[in-house]
Amino acid sequence: MKKKPIILIDPFPRTMDLIFSKKQLLYLKKNFSLIKAPKKNKLTFYKKNLSSASFIIGQPDLSSDLISRSKKLKAIFNVESNFIDNMDYNFCFKNNIHVLATSPVFAQPVAEMALGMTLSIARSIHIAHNDFILKKEKYGGEISKGNFLIKNKRFGLIGFGDLARALTPLIRSFSNDIVAFDPWIPKKEFENYNVKQVDLKSLLRNSDIIYVLASITSSNQSMIDSSKFKLIKDGTTFILMSRAAIINFEDFYNFLKLRDVFAGIDVFPVEPFPKNHKLRKLKNVIFSPHRAGALDFAFKQMGELVIQDLQLIIRGLPPRLCKRAQKETVGHLRSKPVDIN
Repeated sequence: MKKKPIILIDPFPRTMDLIFSKKQLLYLKKNFSLIKAPKKNKLTFYKKNLSSASFIIGQPDLSSDLISRSKKLKAIFNVESNFIDNMDYNFCFKNNIHVLATSPVFAQPVAEMALGMTLSIARSIHIAHNDFILKKEKYGGEISKGNFLIKNKRFGLIGFGDLARALTPLIRSFSNDIVAFDPWIPKKEFENYNVKQVDLKSLLRNSDIIYVLASITSSNQSMIDSSKFKLIKDGTTFILMSRAAIINFEDFYNFLKLRDVFAGIDVFPVEPFPKNHKLRKLKNVIFSPHRAGALDFAFKQMGELVIQDLQLIIRGLPPRLCKRAQKETVGHLRSKPVDIN
């Protein structure tokens, strides 16, 4: 009897039940030998099992010495979010091991949350709701002073990957004036989405609504600091959706405190965010505790991507749905692992 291919199961902080449907779990159990990694002593686990494994679901720490033990490994499925700087990617590239991320599943949920934050800021929806709960509601136009329409505004997208491409058609309903900055993307891709490519300073100076949607890299950490915030005009809405490390958070606080601007924030430099942090006191900010992408729908989509690409790889075909690590860029990524779903 032919032995089943081995999958090492290590999806922390996700769980298999979160990612896969019952039907998908039955498929995996029927067609593969599943070996679950322990919460502790993982080094011992991988030393023992890596040489016989064909796949890993999860992206554990895999040093050069450790991953070199793999003899049959075909793919590593990162079911967290972005590629993490915790393994020897070069070994994988040299040995035709696919390193794949299911991050595309978060694009639509994050895009819709970004638009929702924008609309709430524009029309004070969150403020009116809180006032009503406190029995202090203001009727008519009193609470609408300073509100604005987002129709025909200039939207600026920092980063033009999956998140920006999901957001673009949503904001297109309100305006055709969309600009973007992303030095990793060729001009033709901007043109395909009818988005104007601009430099970062131009985007910050001239946009009415700005979204931070880029992955964190070696070249954009703290890229937006006090010198960049000075370029942003009063009345601007600034929505931070991808990674907090792209901005200097202390400078961001001063910008929000001292200027006539608005912000929506879904990601923070430390999570959970300190209870006593001064940023929490600002009234011109909508807060969301890193939940924009965290939908059951998105988690189950992860499972679908893994299953379908797994089936392709088993047949000797390249994966098509998950995002593939690229040797030219993955070494520049600086995402940190998350500890919470």
